[in-house]
Amino acid sequence: MACILHIETSTDVCSVALSEDGAVLFSKEDFDGPQHAVTLGVFIDEVLSMADSHAKPIDAVAISCGPGSYTGLRIGASMAKGICYGRDLPLIALPTLKVMSVPVLLMDELPEDALLCPMIDARRMEVYAAIYDRALNPVKEVSADIVTTDSYTEYLEQHPVYFFGNGAAKCKEVITHPNARFVDGIQPLARWMFPLADRQFLDGTFQDVAYFEPFYLKEFVATVAKNKVF
Repeated sequence: MACILHIETSTDVCSVALSEDGAVLFSKEDFDGPQHAVTLGVFIDEVLSMADSHAKPIDAVAISCGPGSYTGLRIGASMAKGICYGRDLPLIALPTLKVMSVPVLLMDELPEDALLCPMIDARRMEVYAAIYDRALNPVKEVSADIVTTDSYTEYLEQHPVYFFGNGAAKCKEVITHPNARFVDGIQPLARWMFPLADRQFLDGTFQDVAYFEPFYLKEFVATVAKNKVF
């Protein structure tokens, strides 16, 4: 299996990881951000030095591609592209909301019919969200949602729905359906990226390094403003 360098900068947290054969070999995280411009370069130096000193040839770079912070994603994408160009490596792009879902899937008590709803905070009662089944197949595609008491009712009537991410906390008092479950402490981290990255590497699903652009949260603002929902 491939040795992959993972970069996650979509929120205030900055993290990198190195995985091989389905296991994390190196992981570094900074929760004191946002200071990606300072921290990411240091972390990358550490992980590349570790890989080179242990004779671990890196086969690909995986980037968490959003939705998320414009500045954080831009810094992460620039770093990933630089490494890909410098080392002639393919680039893998992973949806941030799917990355957030990986630790929730590892929960022992997760029911078979559970749906997962990762949320990234935008502003006021707006979030970027998607809904996935346990195989991470999209039940509801990524969208910019304004959360109300009626949000996601069609899913909550049929399944337990697990809400998590930095956008979920503000929804607890609004989404009160008995099938709503809230999981605290879930953030997109590089160490959760490897199962998704391994799958894409084996499938040969790579990005064009020259033209790759992340999914910035500014696109949410433009969409909401266009629809005049403020």
